[in-house]
Amino acid sequence: MTGGLTKFHPSGASTRRRLGCVALIGLLVPTLAGAAQLAESDARAVRQVVEAQLKAFAADDAAQAFSYASASIQAQFGDADNFMAMVRSGYPMVVRPSSVSFFQPQIEVGTPATVTQRVQLRDREGRLWMVTYRLERQTSAGWRISGCVAAADGGKSSI
Repeated sequence: MTGGLTKFHPSGASTRRRLGCVALIGLLVPTLAGAAQLAESDARAVRQVVEAQLKAFAADDAAQAFSYASASIQAQFGDADNFMAMVRSGYPMVVRPSSVSFFQPQIEVGTPATVTQRVQLRDREGRLWMVTYRLERQTSAGWRISGCVAAADGGKSSI
């Protein structure tokens, strides 16, 4: 070994080690790509979109909240009233949380125009929730929310 690299020898054991290293590198490259930092301006814009939608939910402004949804979400629900009805029934914790804490947004592996924004919310009953938003960069509208998953947090997340 020289400098941490294995020299290539055509023997079977060496070839298996080399192929194992190549496979390991193949597994790590997507992980490292996913660890790429989002530009600070994009991180701010992503957070602002989520904050603005939360503010619109709190104000019962369905049209404004709907405007932060991606084109595919808007097509799925058709109008702001249908969207707001879904949010109230499926995601009541996002309508008027008593506290909100943001994690750093992360670029999704292989899709630089898609990020996830994790948010810890405390609902009005004091329960903690981890809400993961998926946002896509829309050609004409900037960052828009294309999905959301909420799970009870139990206070184990570290911000």
